[in-house]
Amino acid sequence: MKLLEDRIRHDGEVLPGDVLKINSFLNHQVDPELMMAIGQEFARLFKDCGITKVLTCEASGIAPGVMAAYALHVPMVFARKKKPSTLNDAVYWADVYSYTKKTTNQICVEQKFLHEDEQLLIIDDFLANGEAVKGMINIAKQANAHVAGIGIVVAKVFQGGTDWIKEHGFRLEALAKIDSLANNQVHFLGEE
Repeated sequence: MKLLEDRIRHDGEVLPGDVLKINSFLNHQVDPELMMAIGQEFARLFKDCGITKVLTCEASGIAPGVMAAYALHVPMVFARKKKPSTLNDAVYWADVYSYTKKTTNQICVEQKFLHEDEQLLIIDDFLANGEAVKGMINIAKQANAHVAGIGIVVAKVFQGGTDWIKEHGFRLEALAKIDSLANNQVHFLGEE
């Protein structure tokens, strides 16, 4: 998606440890017009998959997730990183290791929001090692829901998550595919 790649080039900052900081438009401050374009692109890519619900993880997956759900005319549910006091014990849980924060969180979704007849589209902001996606797949399996596809805003294809998803037979669509962050520069897959 050229619009997204252009924003990454213009506003992205490469940090040590193969971290790409794009918090000016995706995961701290949000550009709603760009998120709408991202949601529409995910809806176009997955339009024939019978999606009944979008599943994402708080907080950075919410903006692209809700826009994809809006464009697909389906609800969105997000996995919480902390169980609020208002949430009962009927939840699905999964452990998720954060590559950028170097911590493990338990994510949860209330059971009443995921059902075995669901056709889920998992949306996430970044894909590095795939830990958040693995956690959401785990939650989907606990609910006996079907993962119809996985949409990623930015995939760092050199970090293994992309390969894991494909090796496990899931359909993956990434809107920006980063081949490397060598020399503090973003290099997209397929570029010279």
